[in-house]
Amino acid sequence: MAFRLGVKNLSGVQEALVLTLMLVSILAILHADFEVAYKICIAALSFSIIFLATLATQILEQQKDTFQT
Repeated sequence: MAFRLGVKNLSGVQEALVLTLMLVSILAILHADFEVAYKICIAALSFSIIFLATLATQILEQQKDTFQT
């Protein structure tokens, strides 16, 4: 059973890591007793990691398709 985040190229391990990062960051933002600046930094860091992971996966798939043709 795979959860799809809108990116077809993610493997099962990458999807699990992205979902875990999303859940941990949401829990840290909502339930932790941090200052607002720390919560903003956690949200920005988790968003950038998720964005870079999906971007790297798409670039690698695009390069693989380019080299195959």
